[in-house]
Amino acid sequence: MLSFLFTLLITVPILCYFIVFVISKWLTKNQRKSIHHASDYSTLFFIFSVHFLILTIWGKSLFWIMVLLLLFIAAIFAVVHWKVKGEIIFTKVFKGFWRFNFLMFFIAYIALTFIGLLIRVTEYAELL
Repeated sequence: MLSFLFTLLITVPILCYFIVFVISKWLTKNQRKSIHHASDYSTLFFIFSVHFLILTIWGKSLFWIMVLLLLFIAAIFAVVHWKVKGEIIFTKVFKGFWRFNFLMFFIAYIALTFIGLLIRVTEYAELL
């Protein structure tokens, strides 16, 4: 049962986002905090979901490129934060980095879902 739930959340990370949002909204009664909690806790699910969508669509794993991209973005966030503030406050850098990754992988998830659907529809149409 636990593996089924984990697989479902990896496959449909938007579901994870909404579950965390609803629970957080119920506990905190604060919509802004709930949105932040939902994006923070569902980011990892979006990252893995994008990986599996790429694997499904093109049949090759680009996970190492995603990891390099994450490291590159983290370095950019750290350097920019250091240039602006004169010091690096890791909690703020990580929070900004993590929320940026949520936005980036959320957009990638939506785009890859549509690309995958488009590819499958055109493959099906060619069979007719």
